[in-house]
Amino acid sequence: AGGPGSAMAAAAWPELEAAGRERRRELSLAGAAVAERVAAGGGRLPAALLALPLLQSLELSGCAALRELGPGLAAALPALHTLVLRCNALGPAGLGAGLGGPLPALRLLDLSGNGLEALPAALGGAGPAEEEEEEAAAAPAFPQLRSLNLSGNRLRELGPGLARAAPQLQALLLSGNRLRALPGGLLPPAGGGAALPGGPFPLLSRLEAADNEVEELGADIAALPALKSLDVGNNQLRELPAALADCPRLKEANFRGNQLKDKRLEKMVNGCQVKAILEYLRAGGRGKGKAESAREEARKKKREKQQKKDGRDGEQDELEEASKLLVKVLHISENPVPLVVKATPGVKDVRPFIVCCVLKGVNLKPGNALKRFLTAQTKLHEDICEKRTAATIATHDLQLIKGPLLYDVQPPDELKITPLGRKEIKAKDLLRQLQLEAEEQRKQKKRQNVSGLHKYLQLLDGKDNYPCLVDAEGVVISFPPITNSEKTKIRKQTRDLFLEVTSDTSLQICKDVMDMQILKIAELNRLTLENNEDSGSDNESDALCGPVNLNPSQNVQPMNLPLVVEQVRVVDTDGNLKVLYPSKTDLTTVSSLLTVIR
Repeated sequence: AGGPGSAMAAAAWPELEAAGRERRRELSLAGAAVAERVAAGGGRLPAALLALPLLQSLELSGCAALRELGPGLAAALPALHTLVLRCNALGPAGLGAGLGGPLPALRLLDLSGNGLEALPAALGGAGPAEEEEEEAAAAPAFPQLRSLNLSGNRLRELGPGLARAAPQLQALLLSGNRLRALPGGLLPPAGGGAALPGGPFPLLSRLEAADNEVEELGADIAALPALKSLDVGNNQLRELPAALADCPRLKEANFRGNQLKDKRLEKMVNGCQVKAILEYLRAGGRGKGKAESAREEARKKKREKQQKKDGRDGEQDELEEASKLLVKVLHISENPVPLVVKATPGVKDVRPFIVCCVLKGVNLKPGNALKRFLTAQTKLHEDICEKRTAATIATHDLQLIKGPLLYDVQPPDELKITPLGRKEIKAKDLLRQLQLEAEEQRKQKKRQNVSGLHKYLQLLDGKDNYPCLVDAEGVVISFPPITNSEKTKIRKQTRDLFLEVTSDTSLQICKDVMDMQILKIAELNRLTLENNEDSGSDNESDALCGPVNLNPSQNVQPMNLPLVVEQVRVVDTDGNLKVLYPSKTDLTTVSSLLTVIR
């Protein structure tokens, strides 16, 4: 089986050969030719795929011949952040063999449209009791998983394994299945097996289960403390549980398309805001009996008594709420001159994902505020950006930018930039210069590790073109993942920022990083205001700063004045929308620390 046959098999997958040769981190396989080759290979993924350990994003969709992943996928691709397997013909057995092991970096898993009737226990399948016990004892298989899409399958029930396998899950999409109950078996039974720290799904904010056969929405839905968006439209619900009113963060809900017994509630569902529906459910709905009314009255009196007793606690809560970090989103329709970024087709093969926004109202002038800002950005690059391998942040002074912007690629010997703290230089020469500096660093310090920009040189290995963000005057203001331009450098007097996050991994990682960046800036802004520092100079002092204000109090914003985030659109060359940030589903991951006014 080893000789010419295996050579032919390898030759049949030029995409995989190219990915290995170019050390690619992203791979997308689609189309009729791919389907034919998968069918010829017995309906499983090619073995050569398992020899690409650098892969961080893999998509293979629309392949009706794909029935199994083949064993060893998880072990062979430990760096996977994104795995998209939409509209194939995967069965539970073939799926389980491929995912039969931890994927420690996986953040997004899309298995929609596969016709799955069952799942492995680790993905919420209703497996045998002994299998569930084994899962409970094991370490989480998907410790970083944020989004799981199981829409468009044939699932009838779910098991508790997913809560243990994916403790960080934020979005669970189950629309278009055959589920009868929700949450159903998804939540582990109280007291059963090993307790989950923080309870099951402590971060789950989005749950979609429209177009199923759900007859019962259980009261245990209130056990999801972060639930913010719930869609159970077009099911077979006859009533809604009062426990929905106990979901503290529920802001968006769709109950339309259900034949509810309470006709008043049905009218509200079709026309009222979620808040009104929850208030109605909290009050017990229409037609409750006298006994229920008496119990509600007793509970009300007890609450009032407790409130009087804990008056000071209540005041403290109000104080905490008032001091919560505030961010206001300015919708693009309300912005007379919105900034637009146009992405060219060339970026797809180099660094395809970009998310941008404008942030107004920062205060970097007092004391060490600018130094803290730059330090925080460096830390984000080390942590959530995984040393810039997952994503790269660039921050610019908005006043120094001329829009619209172009996200493009240029050959290394044509791309010119004035890097931070350096003179204008071609990208090719900059990388050579950084390489020489890195070698010199190694010699001087007699060690392998290097610091500064030198750490990121390998991220552009094998690229024929380099990504860049260009302003309306043709000036390159950013060269990710290496540096941005001295032209748009943040200074002490900067008040309004243009933020960009780019990635060769996934759009969701860009959004997650941007969420964290905005949260961090809001925290730093609050710290600056609370410290009431003088507007003196520090190590990041700037000759362009104006005279020092002798009355520092004039520089201090009111404590509750929110930062303003302006939406920015990224479009293709024909003007079609690629991404808008922040959309209504963005900034939800940091909602426990940040109040977003939309």
